[in-house]
Amino acid sequence: QVQLVESGGGSVQAGGSLRLSCVPSRSIFSINAMGWYRQAPGKQRELVAAITRGGDTKYADSVMGRFTISRDNAKNTVYLQMNSLNSEDTAVYYCNADVGIIRQNYWGQGTQVTVSS
Repeated sequence: QVQLVESGGGSVQAGGSLRLSCVPSRSIFSINAMGWYRQAPGKQRELVAAITRGGDTKYADSVMGRFTISRDNAKNTVYLQMNSLNSEDTAVYYCNADVGIIRQNYWGQGTQVTVSS
């Protein structure tokens, strides 16, 4: 079992920034990959960004150049820095952990991000 604790959501005006944090209940180095997903009302959950144990990253096309996923090993925390936010970024953001040989997925409770124009 892996618990994921998220923080950092909130409301911001278009063009603003937010940083989300996710702390897993086990070492980041024991996790294959961690990522951020989001789900807007009436839409499917989608991958926003992910980072592997080795540090490789990937991003959704819609956030490329605006969002940055990173990790602080000393704090055992993964971050999602979101800049130049727009109304289409409004969603509940979920932290995800891909764990073990069978690649079991764990999810955080979600944090709301609301961008007003």
